[in-house]
Amino acid sequence: MFFQKNLPTWERALRLCIGLAVAVGALLLLVDPTIKWGTVAAGVVFACTGFIGFCPMCAMFGRKLKRPD
Repeated sequence: MFFQKNLPTWERALRLCIGLAVAVGALLLLVDPTIKWGTVAAGVVFACTGFIGFCPMCAMFGRKLKRPD
């Protein structure tokens, strides 16, 4: 399935870095397994939206990239 990118490059890089940091931090620091794996999953999803360049929540609110003419 093809999704039109709705995230600018700077935000994609930021989401990727923050998502990976959250996932790794949860793996290393959290002890409770339920909270640990929930936080890892949230970090991975956040990183994936940055990697792909498409955010479903942004699309639901109608966010689109401005295309140069």
